[in-house]
Amino acid sequence: MSQHVKNAQSLANYLKDHSKIEWVNYNGFSDHPFHENAKRYLGGQFPSVFTFGIKGGYESAKSFINNTKLCSHLANVGDAKTLIIHPASTTHQQLGQDEQLAAGVKPELVRVSVGIENIKDIIADFDQALA
Repeated sequence: MSQHVKNAQSLANYLKDHSKIEWVNYNGFSDHPFHENAKRYLGGQFPSVFTFGIKGGYESAKSFINNTKLCSHLANVGDAKTLIIHPASTTHQQLGQDEQLAAGVKPELVRVSVGIENIKDIIADFDQALA
């Protein structure tokens, strides 16, 4: 678990500063609305599952998913390998746009469950997929 947590923090920090990322929803950031609760209840560690938004919306998010090579495109969470999904085009595709937004599913949203691979490999995969 410590490797999941460490990798998630590194990946979230990488994404936060990336020019093609619109936002990162990671409660390990001190400005996250639930940061203090997470810190308190999780003993200073933060989850390895979080979401982020790709600039360019729906098509850009789908393109990112389709261009990853190391990450697996699955709805599961908590695997040893890094898993990613674009809910708007998969798990929530049966909902209309207004229903998706009401459920918190934005067109640009990608969910990642960060695995225990070498963080340099995860970041390299994200980097080439974003390019």
